[in-house]
Amino acid sequence: MFSYFDYRNQLINKKTSALETVQYFLKRIKENADLNVFLEVYEEEAIEKAKEIDKKIANGQGGKLAGMVIGVKDVLAHKDHGLQASSKILEGFKSQFTATAIQRLIDEDVIIIGRQNCDEFAMGSSNENSAFGPTKNFADKTRVPGGSSGASAVAVQADLCHASIGSDTGGSVRQPASFCGVVGFKPSYGRISRWGLAAYASSFDCIGPITHSVDDAALLLEIMAGQDEFDSTVSTLEVPKYSENLTDSKTYKIGYFKDALDSEGLDNETKAATLAKLEELKNAGHTLVELKFPQMKYLLPTYYILTMAEASSNLSRYDGIRFGHRNTEAKNLEELYKKTRGEGFGAEVKKRIMLGSFILSADYYDAYYTKAQRVRRKIKEQTQGFFDEVDFIVSPTTPSPAFKIGEKSDNQIQMFLADIFTVHANVIGYPCISIPNSKNKEGLPIGFQILGMEFKEEKLLNFAKHIHNFQ
Repeated sequence: MFSYFDYRNQLINKKTSALETVQYFLKRIKENADLNVFLEVYEEEAIEKAKEIDKKIANGQGGKLAGMVIGVKDVLAHKDHGLQASSKILEGFKSQFTATAIQRLIDEDVIIIGRQNCDEFAMGSSNENSAFGPTKNFADKTRVPGGSSGASAVAVQADLCHASIGSDTGGSVRQPASFCGVVGFKPSYGRISRWGLAAYASSFDCIGPITHSVDDAALLLEIMAGQDEFDSTVSTLEVPKYSENLTDSKTYKIGYFKDALDSEGLDNETKAATLAKLEELKNAGHTLVELKFPQMKYLLPTYYILTMAEASSNLSRYDGIRFGHRNTEAKNLEELYKKTRGEGFGAEVKKRIMLGSFILSADYYDAYYTKAQRVRRKIKEQTQGFFDEVDFIVSPTTPSPAFKIGEKSDNQIQMFLADIFTVHANVIGYPCISIPNSKNKEGLPIGFQILGMEFKEEKLLNFAKHIHNFQ
């Protein structure tokens, strides 16, 4: 299991170098170009940065992440680099500033090797909605990697970089991490600044790391988290030294939803793997608590109503006037808007914009948007009540392992159901992590998800590391 701390020791002891590591990853990226992971590789820039960092390490001046090679999902701003959200609407656009989370990593001497493919504007559960084509799962190239941060997960899975930084609006870090057999972490809403993240649904969006180990997820969170004058929604709470406090091995009360495990939509092997993990936890001294969650059936409708409404508002800025793609044949302003947005946006994005506009229309605002906000509040209140009884709530990360490319493209309900276990954390804004559990008979990864209490990431990461070490 890769850990940056082991790699850092190798760098310090001169058993390897940042330059050798970058050259290795560049070779791996070229050898696996058919996976369609990177939209742009910063080859020359990464090599020069590696040389600079090797000098810093030799002089004892390297930052906390000196030499770590990361990829960045194509929704995060990186000054003077392309930012397209995997969409034609932002064709040719280069960011004028760097996202706060990314800048904090750069300040600690990470090496950014490139920007990674994703579902267009992070809208999708399979990475099939990208304007640049789908990314393939390294475990089986006929299958999806999950979405929307699918390529970011494959980059770690296929050893194309040490870690990736993705975004999670309804499971977009955790679901692909599960499909690819790696660690995906979504912090509490507001723990990491969203400044520089291309907005999909502003009250749901979170930035999170995809890594090989919980240790590395903790370290990346520690550096990215904290106050930011550019984001009024970011938490002002003190950021713990997550990476230095991963030694806890206490026993806990662990909740689970029996109705979820008995669901007809849950794949048999995924159910068996989850039950086996629960038994493993019980044998390790933890107490299992069965929870009843009647509001579970409202999670997906609430999530999609609200995110589509927010998306229709957020994406109105892409009009062909200020930046990105612009139609050259329009005869007036209205036609320019229609043609530009019609050409620039893909089918999934257009569908969500239209549904969101309908939800926010005067005749339906109260029936859909207002009601969904009330249900969201009730779901959070119910979940807060669960945490009076238990320390964590666990579940499968996804109802099945990775499905075939194209298998669910014509069945929107089945595609939405891929998020059934992950949206809960985004609806309520709580921290959640997916860790590898096992593999099915075909060798496809199965993930295990742990939901923690709001802003209690330290406790969650401790427990996740403990569980991850069972393997």
